[in-house]
Amino acid sequence: MADHTTTQLSRQTRDHLAQVAKDRGMTLGQLVEQLAAEQPTAEQIAERVAADRRVVREVIGLDLSDEDFDQAPDVLGNIYRLAAEKARAARGAAA
Repeated sequence: MADHTTTQLSRQTRDHLAQVAKDRGMTLGQLVEQLAAEQPTAEQIAERVAADRRVVREVIGLDLSDEDFDQAPDVLGNIYRLAAEKARAARGAAA
């Protein structure tokens, strides 16, 4: 049997999470475990970044330093920004 502990939170938060769990057909404990499993730690994020950089270096064949990666533009962030701008413009044109 797994070790259990108690976490203190406001009644409002507990009630909200309990309703979310009920809506998903799970217990509150299962919901909290699922949410925790979906959130990587700083160490896990660093491991993923290092692995991704290894792929770029080895598979794609780019010899970039960590500094090069850190200074590279945020391509995905720019794509999201452009998509949001286009969506706002489309909504404005439709109004």
